[in-house]
Amino acid sequence: MKKLLSVVLAAALCAAALTGCKKQEPVTLNVFAAASLTEALNEIAALYKVKNPAVTLSFNYDSSGKLQTQIESGAEADLFISAAVKQMNTLADGGFVDTATRKDLLLNRVVLIVPGNSGKGITSYNDIATDKVSLIALGNSAVPCGQYAEEIFKSLGVWDAIQSKISFGGNVKEILSQVESTGVDAGVVYSTDVATAKGNVKIAADAPAGSHAPVVYPAAVLKGAKDAQAAKAFLAYLSAPEAVAVFEKIGFIMAK
Repeated sequence: MKKLLSVVLAAALCAAALTGCKKQEPVTLNVFAAASLTEALNEIAALYKVKNPAVTLSFNYDSSGKLQTQIESGAEADLFISAAVKQMNTLADGGFVDTATRKDLLLNRVVLIVPGNSGKGITSYNDIATDKVSLIALGNSAVPCGQYAEEIFKSLGVWDAIQSKISFGGNVKEILSQVESTGVDAGVVYSTDVATAKGNVKIAADAPAGSHAPVVYPAAVLKGAKDAQAAKAFLAYLSAPEAVAVFEKIGFIMAK
């Protein structure tokens, strides 16, 4: 009898060990994220891969407006991180978002930038309406940063006056590129874009206080997620200390 019990116990322990060591099934998460998050999320993804080797993170970076449209059109997406609440709200109203998972993840700053070697003396948003500027790069209507820029210039009363000077870009990286190449005299992006810029650009001015809505990055798992638990786990990781360190190093502020 003792021998039989020993065999049964050993078998049970072996089964438990095998269960505990069972490998996680491979999963690919499609993360749709604002273009301004490119460098931060790429770095965070490398950290996440070490802890979760079975999870492959596939990123689609673009303007939040374009990503919203793609999701509405049926694109396979598990997680959405927007650079503004407007696009997330629209998707939530349309039934695309698991609202229980939604959280405000990050905050950012809107800044006026110029080429690093600019000698035009551009030091404020008001300068855009003067002879100092012939061309300025702004995000189009689908780009949250473009929407913030429009709010700023309207608050200053110069939006109509600068229409002929605007070169529109499809996302903040396109705007940054236009300024880096000196194809324009100035541009409006996020401070984090400047921090990760490879070209020669510099900040000329911060947006005037109260001139635009707060720059909030909401994140949420989508209802069509193939593996909602894996998506929730990665979303939770974005608030873990190592992820926070990456975001803050680039200049993002964690939302409270």
